[in-house]
Amino acid sequence: MCGMPQQPPVRSTAARPARPDASMSLITNVMDHSLDDGYAEAAARKRSEGTGGLPKTLRAKLGLAAGLVLAACVVTVGAAQARVAAPAVAKEREELIDRIDEETAAADRLEESIEELRAEVSARQREALRDSGGDRSTLMGILSGATPVHGPGVRLVVNDAEDSGGGGDGDPRSTSGFSDTGRVRDRDLQRVVNGLWESGAEAVSVNGRRLTALSAIRAAGDAILVDNKPLVPPYTVLAVGDGEELGDRFQNSADGLYLHVLQENYGIRTALSAEDDVRLPAATSVTVRTAQPITEKDAS
Repeated sequence: MCGMPQQPPVRSTAARPARPDASMSLITNVMDHSLDDGYAEAAARKRSEGTGGLPKTLRAKLGLAAGLVLAACVVTVGAAQARVAAPAVAKEREELIDRIDEETAAADRLEESIEELRAEVSARQREALRDSGGDRSTLMGILSGATPVHGPGVRLVVNDAEDSGGGGDGDPRSTSGFSDTGRVRDRDLQRVVNGLWESGAEAVSVNGRRLTALSAIRAAGDAILVDNKPLVPPYTVLAVGDGEELGDRFQNSADGLYLHVLQENYGIRTALSAEDDVRLPAATSVTVRTAQPITEKDAS
C-alpha cells in the first residue's frame, strides 16, 4: 500500500541555559588563564630542558644550602645584637630621664634663689629709702611702691560679660582695634588704672599686684598681663585715697564714662564701692635707675 512518506516527528529541544557569568567574559578569562601564555611556555620549556625546579646537581644543592645557612646566620646575629642592645638603649633612656629631672630640679632651685635675691634687694632698697630719705622717706616709699600701704580708698571690680559674644551699637574700642566682644581687654584695664591715678589715687593694685610708675599692663592672646604676670577675671582694683571723693571723681571722669559705656553696650560687669581701709602690698621688685644722696639742705 502506497502512501505519503511520513516525516519524522519534530521534537523541540530546550535551549541551554546561559551561564550566570556570561556577561563577565573578561574576568572569567583572567580567572581561567591566570598565567600568561608566555610565562606558561617558558615554564614548560624549562621543565623539558630539566633546568626548572630545585637544583639537581650536588654542587647546586650545596650552594643553595650554603645560602640558606648564611641567611639564617645573618638573621640570628641581627636578632642577638638587637637583644643585647635593648638593655643598653633602655639604660641610656633612663639616664636621659634622670638628667632631665636633675636639670629641671636645678632650674627650680635657681628660680627660688632668684626670687629670694630679688626679695633681699627690694628689702635693702626699702631700708635705704627709709634710712636716707629723711622726712620724705615714707612718701618716697609710697610713691615708688617700695612699702605696703593701707587706708581709706575704693574697690573696683571689673569682670567679663556673662555672654561675651554680645555687643551694642556703639563701639568705644573701635579706635584701639578691639573686636565687638564682652571680654575685658588690657587697654580697658589701662584706662581704669589711669583714671584712678588721675582722680587722685595714691596707690593702686590689680588682683593683689602693686602698680608702680614702671608697671606695664599688656595682653598675651586673651590673657591680661601685669608686669608679665597673667591675671584671671574678675579684676579687683584697689586704690588708696579719699574713698567717697575718689569714687565720685572717677565716675565723672572720661575713663569712668568709658567704663560705663562698656557696661551698657557690652555687658561688662562693674562694681565700685568706697572702703574704710584697703591694704596694698609692696611691689615685688623696685628697680632703681638713678639715685643720689640727700643733703641736709635738700632735707630741709
